[in-house]
Amino acid sequence: MKLIVFDMDGTLIDTHGLITEQMTLTFTGAGLPAPTVEASRRVIGLSLPVAIGRLAESEDPVLIDTLVNSYRTNYRATLEIAADREPLFPGTREALDRLRADEQALLGIATGKGLNGVNRILGVHGLSEHFVTLQTPDHNPSKPHPGMLLRAMAETGADPAETIMVGDTTFDIELANAAGVRSVGVTWGYHDRSDLVGAGATILIDRYDELDAALASLLE
Repeated sequence: MKLIVFDMDGTLIDTHGLITEQMTLTFTGAGLPAPTVEASRRVIGLSLPVAIGRLAESEDPVLIDTLVNSYRTNYRATLEIAADREPLFPGTREALDRLRADEQALLGIATGKGLNGVNRILGVHGLSEHFVTLQTPDHNPSKPHPGMLLRAMAETGADPAETIMVGDTTFDIELANAAGVRSVGVTWGYHDRSDLVGAGATILIDRYDELDAALASLLE
């Protein structure tokens, strides 16, 4: 049985504009300089407290908690007004449908998003039944710690040799390496191709219609 684990932001859904916008609102609302768009993009994929701590260049737990709570409030308020701000990337649904139809494949999520957000997004897109394991910072350390993949494998009984991590950031690739599994780096997300190669991605793809062949080459 093979286990294919997907990152969410930058891999399944396109949230770059929304996340960078909310980071700007959060920091300026607290009287702090807004992080650059590039800086915000570079931390997508980390758990929210870790990402905000990096952007604030601070380890102050009070400051980080204040910014995290503000970000979550702003984010939820924005989605109430514009619920279409978290679209799937082209080809995502078709790729997931094909994998779900494969009786030898199990699908999982490993993301920096909280579990409530993951369940909400999967429900909005009608994908809740596609995934058998959901790994989030609610019960794991932030990427690139291997905990998310180790727990996903433990929950499903998958062997590292039959597990693949699919993601768009160096955090995903480093997570896979730390857990002893191979990785598919996707180039439509938020870290550059050269970064994914440098982090040790096993293989790169540029479109979702290349995923099946990539997985077959890794699992043959």
